[in-house]
Amino acid sequence: MSAYLVLIGLVVMERLAELVVARRNLAWARARGGVEHGRGHYPFIVLLHVALLAAAPAEVWLSHRPFLPALGWPMLALVLLAQGLRWWCIRTLGHRWNTRVVVVPGLPLVDRGPYRWFRHPNYVAVVAEGIALPLVHTAWVTAAAFTAVNAALLAVRIRVEERALAL
Repeated sequence: MSAYLVLIGLVVMERLAELVVARRNLAWARARGGVEHGRGHYPFIVLLHVALLAAAPAEVWLSHRPFLPALGWPMLALVLLAQGLRWWCIRTLGHRWNTRVVVVPGLPLVDRGPYRWFRHPNYVAVVAEGIALPLVHTAWVTAAAFTAVNAALLAVRIRVEERALAL
């Protein structure tokens, strides 16, 4: 359990680093006329991600979930791959990456890096992490709940993003 808490702590620190980057990028975008879209769903996304990071270790502790190496190690590898994909997206988008939907008028769509193959590669990372992080330590209820709620939120988020990018 303590190693799992370290992993959760590392993911929390990674998320805080993302927020620092996002805040800096939001200022950059606003200085160039960037417009935020879909503010209404953003607090729910934040709440869901905080809930994931709290619920997974809580489920492990309260339900006495075992670490199953045959499941845990592959899921840890998937978590690490998801982090790599996420930061590849951040690096590829540069100042344009954000946790919010912010579009700077006049900038073309990015079509390099992971965006060559996927329209929304960051969401691939989110989905993978949301399943894998809880399953590192068999928190299957958290994985299932996050996946269901995340699917609904991503449906909203992707519609908002597609509309914003079409403007």
